[in-house]
Amino acid sequence: MKRETTAQRLKYIMKTKRLRQIDIIEACKPYSAKFGAKIQRSDLSQYVSGKTEPGQRKLTVLAYALGVSETWLMGYDESHETLANIATSKRTIPLLGEVAAGQPIFSEEHIEAYLPIDDAARADFAVRVQGQSMIEAKIYDGDIVLIRKQPDVDDGQIAIVAIDDEYTLKRVYHMPGALHLLPANPAYKPIVCTADNCSSCRIVGLAVSVLHKLL
Repeated sequence: MKRETTAQRLKYIMKTKRLRQIDIIEACKPYSAKFGAKIQRSDLSQYVSGKTEPGQRKLTVLAYALGVSETWLMGYDESHETLANIATSKRTIPLLGEVAAGQPIFSEEHIEAYLPIDDAARADFAVRVQGQSMIEAKIYDGDIVLIRKQPDVDDGQIAIVAIDDEYTLKRVYHMPGALHLLPANPAYKPIVCTADNCSSCRIVGLAVSVLHKLL
């Protein structure tokens, strides 16, 4: 699955809202001071042409100025209701790096962006999926999964699990003396965590929602 680019999203906004680049620059000014990231004409020109993509703070400025979410501007699929309400969103959650859906290679310290979410969404952070092991659960490579922090989940629920110092997204089942982490793809093997083969294995949070990339 391939998402759209920031350049494509910017061109779409400019066309539908009949905006010029100078209009976007002006709309960004109130947010540039707030987020400590000034967007120059040369910056925007490169973003629109696709020569480069904005960093996290400049992405936030553009999102607020245009009244869209950072995830939509990055190329992910979101409802128009979310886009319309983004300016009044009351909180943000961190989007953390890439979490493996095949092998646990997620780094907790890597924050890609901050995603505005509705107060009703019971999520504490988000992760970007890497790999194909959860495709039968309709979680694909590059998707963003919203996570609610909690130390345990029911059998069969999908969760972020820390194995030693790394993280993976899997369907969880509790067994005597073990935690079974099942992929949703028969091409991948389950992970069985026991005291013998893992120095540490803990559930970090429950997957509560998925933002899919556009085809």
